[in-house]
Amino acid sequence: MTAPIRVLVCDDQMLVRTGLVTIIDAQPDLEVVGECGDGQAAVDLAGRLRPDVVVMDVRMPVLDGIEATRLLAGAGVPHPVKVLVVTTFNLDEYVYEALRAGASGFLLKDAPADQLLHGIRTVAAGAALLAPEVTRQLVGKYAARIRPVGSTPQDLPLTPRELEVLRLVADGLSNGEIAATLVISPETVKTFVSRILTKLDLRDRVQMVVYAYRQGLVA
Repeated sequence: MTAPIRVLVCDDQMLVRTGLVTIIDAQPDLEVVGECGDGQAAVDLAGRLRPDVVVMDVRMPVLDGIEATRLLAGAGVPHPVKVLVVTTFNLDEYVYEALRAGASGFLLKDAPADQLLHGIRTVAAGAALLAPEVTRQLVGKYAARIRPVGSTPQDLPLTPRELEVLRLVADGLSNGEIAATLVISPETVKTFVSRILTKLDLRDRVQMVVYAYRQGLVA
């Protein structure tokens, strides 16, 4: 049998936290290994428990979820932990900062339970996940903050088709939508995405989006 995905739940509201724990623990392939009510406790517990995924709230005492995410999954962290941010606040600012801090996904607390469970499994598998409400416009709205580094597409170690796929990922298209746009199979799209991640030394699709904007590949 495959070992269950180990989850740490961090939310300062006990009722919300209990609800999340109950939903997650009811799944045979998921296991809650710890819970806490502030970001610093999440960082400490994650260091001891080494969960596969941390479900993280944003607004919390002691240390907020953004800073906790940065300490768990940000640039330079030697053993990053996958973080799924789940919050009440549908504010682009929170989403953007969470993703910059290293989060692999973002969901709203009013999302249905199956979407939460899908999010945990998706993030645990190494993919990125954004709530449908915020996917397409998110990074583009904050593109002005991500200064282009001045290189040109010709300088990047990507083929023309890989550049095309990267731009479509940055536009918020799913693998299926990219496949339909380019008239190729979804499996071929997955291969291209994997190659792009490897060539650019990126972790997931979220980092691909930010990279595309930093390179000025998307307006």
